[in-house]
Amino acid sequence: MPFQTDRIEGRYARPMSDIWAAAKDVLKYHGKINSEDVERQSMQGNVDERHIWVNVEAIDDKMSRVIVQARTKGGFADMQMAAYLEKEIAVRLASGNLNTSGSPPR
Repeated sequence: MPFQTDRIEGRYARPMSDIWAAAKDVLKYHGKINSEDVERQSMQGNVDERHIWVNVEAIDDKMSRVIVQARTKGGFADMQMAAYLEKEIAVRLASGNLNTSGSPPR
């Protein structure tokens, strides 16, 4: 739907591989991963019948960002779900308990 904000961004002073691992763990825990593109550092999945897209990018040598986008089955934005998953990724990063297997290259 046009003119709807459906994504939220988080920036972290962490390597891209750590953010990728945290995002992957969170998406697996709360739903399922349908596809992942390691080359583009993006993944797509479902959580509670919502379509979720996650993109991880390096801003510079020290900073990386994660963008979480969420939409309902009807295609409407779900900012609450996007914000929730982004915060879950932050919590996972803070815990330091990351599964780094399958991480994209640094």
